[in-house]
Amino acid sequence: MLDSDMTSEACFEGGGGTNVVAFSRTSGWDRLDTVPRPDTLAERFEREALPQMKSLFATACRLTRNAADAEDLVQETYLRAFRAFAGYAPDTNIRGWLYTILYRTRTDQLRKAGRSPQTVELLDEGPAVFPPQAALAAGQEDVTRALDQLPEVFRTAIMLRDMQDFTYEEMASILEIPIGTVMSRIHRGRAHMRRALSYRRSS
Repeated sequence: MLDSDMTSEACFEGGGGTNVVAFSRTSGWDRLDTVPRPDTLAERFEREALPQMKSLFATACRLTRNAADAEDLVQETYLRAFRAFAGYAPDTNIRGWLYTILYRTRTDQLRKAGRSPQTVELLDEGPAVFPPQAALAAGQEDVTRALDQLPEVFRTAIMLRDMQDFTYEEMASILEIPIGTVMSRIHRGRAHMRRALSYRRSS
């Protein structure tokens, strides 16, 4: 009878005699150690969510127009995102999911402060302006200033569409508004920027 600590042996006949093949009882466990273990929730969050932080911070800066407020907004966004991450389907639209949380957080902050995003009417709209990214080469500083002067709801629409390349459908989901409202805000925001840029270049 073999000792339980010894290596078990399997014998077979072949060639000119008996060959002995050794198999370690622990080798099966050794092989199991090489099987990749599932990522933890924190590891998944780090891999999928954290690479989006730079983009979210740039957007937060445009929304708040204040670096400290932008940092607070992004920090609260990621805190909420991590708390809800167990319900996020892996490897789906992480950008859209995070931006949805960002704008909900922004809305909650404004509401808590007794404010709401600006929704003033933009009169005499005229035709829509070309996307800001196409205008950057013609004068980035002017474009940035014109964008910053937009009421927040229109500034948000321009940023999501022309700077972050979200589709109308994604924007409607992020902002929780109808697609028609998304398209209207983009059109009106671009038109306002067109007038502002034309005024600056003619003066």
